[in-house]
Amino acid sequence: MAPSISIREHVRWLPDPATEPTTTLVLTSAKNHFVDIRILKPTDPKTPKEENVLPLSRLDWAFAGTSSSTPQHDKDGKAFAHSTWKHWVSSRTRDVDGVSDEGDMIPLPNGRTLEKGSNTDSETGVVSEYEELWWEAPVTVVESEEGGGEGRNCCVVLRLQDDEHEARGLVVRVGQYVEGVLRVGESFSLERWEWKGMGKGEGWQRLVRMGDLWLPCGPAMDEKRLKEGGEVKYGEYVWEVVELSHF
Repeated sequence: MAPSISIREHVRWLPDPATEPTTTLVLTSAKNHFVDIRILKPTDPKTPKEENVLPLSRLDWAFAGTSSSTPQHDKDGKAFAHSTWKHWVSSRTRDVDGVSDEGDMIPLPNGRTLEKGSNTDSETGVVSEYEELWWEAPVTVVESEEGGGEGRNCCVVLRLQDDEHEARGLVVRVGQYVEGVLRVGESFSLERWEWKGMGKGEGWQRLVRMGDLWLPCGPAMDEKRLKEGGEVKYGEYVWEVVELSHF
C-alpha cells in the first residue's frame, strides 16, 4: 500500500448534522503504521492566529498504531473496504491492549471516502453511529537544503517501546507532513509539522505541539541520516527506525 495523507472534512454523529470541530490529519505508512491527531478548533471564530504550542485541553484525540483493511461488496455489488485501526498508544487511556475501532470505507464519486461505523461520542460518552468524510491529500516531494528535490517522496516511521518507563511513542512522516505521539506514564505529548517550501522563512514548520516530552520529528525530516533498523537516541529513550522508504 502506498503511504497516505488523510484529512477529515466532517464528522456526523447520527442523527445530528455534520460538523468539523477539529483539524484532523492521519498519516499512514506503507506498512500501515499510522498517527491520527485531532486538534479542537478555537471556539471563537474571531480568535487571532494562535501560537503553535497549545494546552492539552485543546486536544480532542490523538492515537497511533497499525491499520488493516479487508475488501467487501455491498448488496448491489459495489466495492468498499472494512478497516480496523488497532491502537498502540492513545491520549485517552494508558491501557490500549485490545483497543481498536472499525469502520466501512466507502469510495465516493468525488474522490472522497465516507467512513461509517459506531463509536463512543467524546461529548456524550454514548456509543453512536457515525459518519466521517475524508479526502486524500497529494504527497509532495520535500526539497533538499541545497535546493531541488530528489524526485521521490519519503516515508519514515520511528517507534519507541520502553516498558520499564511505561513509554510508547510513534512518529510517522509521509512526504511533507510529520506527526508524532508519545506517552510516558501519565504524561502525553504530540507534534505536527509541515514542509512549506524552500523560500525565506519557510522550510519545515511546526503546526502544533502539546506536552513537554521530546519527540524525534526532526530526525524524521532528515532521512539521509537514518537507516531502516537503526536507532535514534535521546536521553534514556531509544527510538527504532522501523520504516524508511522512498516512493
